[in-house]
Amino acid sequence: MGRGRTARARGAAVRVAAGGAVVRAVAGGAVVRAAAVLVGVVALVGAGPAAGVGNAVSSVRSGESGQSVQFAQSYDYAFASDARSVDGASGTSDAPLLAPGGTYRGTLPRAAKLYYRLDLDASSNAYVSVTAVPRAGSALTVSEGIRVAVQSAQGHSCSYENATFGAARSPHPVTAWGARTTSPVSRACEGAGSYYVVVERVGTAGASAGAWDLELTSVTEPALESTGATKAPEVWDSASPAPAAGEAVRRAGGAGFAGAAPVGQGVWRTDIAPGQTLFYKVPVGWGQQPHATVELGSSGSDSGYTLGALDLTLYNPVRADVEDIDVGYNGRQTTAALPAVPPVDHTNRYSGSDQVSGMRFAGAYYLVVHLAARVADEFGDGPYGLTLRVSVKGAERAGPGYAGQPVPRDLFQVTARDRQTAADGTDATGGTAMRALAVGGIGAGTAVLVALGAWTLLARRRAGAV
Repeated sequence: MGRGRTARARGAAVRVAAGGAVVRAVAGGAVVRAAAVLVGVVALVGAGPAAGVGNAVSSVRSGESGQSVQFAQSYDYAFASDARSVDGASGTSDAPLLAPGGTYRGTLPRAAKLYYRLDLDASSNAYVSVTAVPRAGSALTVSEGIRVAVQSAQGHSCSYENATFGAARSPHPVTAWGARTTSPVSRACEGAGSYYVVVERVGTAGASAGAWDLELTSVTEPALESTGATKAPEVWDSASPAPAAGEAVRRAGGAGFAGAAPVGQGVWRTDIAPGQTLFYKVPVGWGQQPHATVELGSSGSDSGYTLGALDLTLYNPVRADVEDIDVGYNGRQTTAALPAVPPVDHTNRYSGSDQVSGMRFAGAYYLVVHLAARVADEFGDGPYGLTLRVSVKGAERAGPGYAGQPVPRDLFQVTARDRQTAADGTDATGGTAMRALAVGGIGAGTAVLVALGAWTLLARRRAGAV
């Protein structure tokens, strides 16, 4: 998420206070009692399959005294199922390779600085993203987060970015990214050879010592067949469109980038628990402008306030953050709306504005919503109603004419299947809607039987131990 971000080397973060919202544009085994299991399983059926078991249970947990349990200690992140294990090195000599198109999983200790290697040709742009997931029970500070840098073999800086948790101090996945670009060219990072990705934690004074889990991705973008414009469009429609209207369609969010739920133009409805993060993806073609607002329903109480409670971030296809907004919550319904972004254009990368340069390629753009864990302390465990309004403005046009294929292939294009998936929630193998139907077909009664079986087993084990 984008709270508390600092800029990469080529631009400063922009902060605009407006109506109580802070906008940032950047480039860039506890044993659960059987009763809780029973309620959690039933809640999972009602919430839909994409929420994941961890999220469903976390939304209903309560302490024996009736006090709410900290959701910060039970949220979940769904890592890519095909992620390969990787251990970062303590120096460049032993740095493991991050191959283009690969997704990796590792860990980041508190005091470590980890190195990974990129083997690049002279013409391709290369992008890496690192998502850090604090483990259950992590105590976070305002300035705590991760830093991702890309360096040349000569030690020159190609890019860097910090991503921190901000004032809410709510544990959730945070993502920072780095790049070696040939368009625009960086004179300090030219040529083929080895480049290094450096990942470390920042703001660790007073932080918990536990390691964080990491998900890393590496992608490449080919050069153009012929040199085109090297200046970003100076004029574009910067007026935010009216929020999408219409009847809301139920669409549960995913629990990670790899499992992001597809959505398109329209109004989408789900539930969210304090400490939970939901992932959606929107197909955006060349020449199109995405826009989104998210609405959090009222709690039934208006006594209290949570700073930075609701956060909405827009990420581009390489998981680089483009826009971010967070708003506080006082128990009454509230809305967070992303500022306008320009139409997708290859030349946006030449802009000095991070808000513009992030809109440099077509593909799946991610909308990531987080509800701060501290909301539970002020207003209860929830879950809370959430409405996501998505619009995609403009006619799609032809791409810029790449000289080769990106890795992964077709990363920077939108297909008819992508748009159909966004509309109906299904993928090529049945997808979100079919999985929801399957879970719904099981019925709450089956879920109850499963939970009761677990309860009976637990009781027998206790009896045998007496």
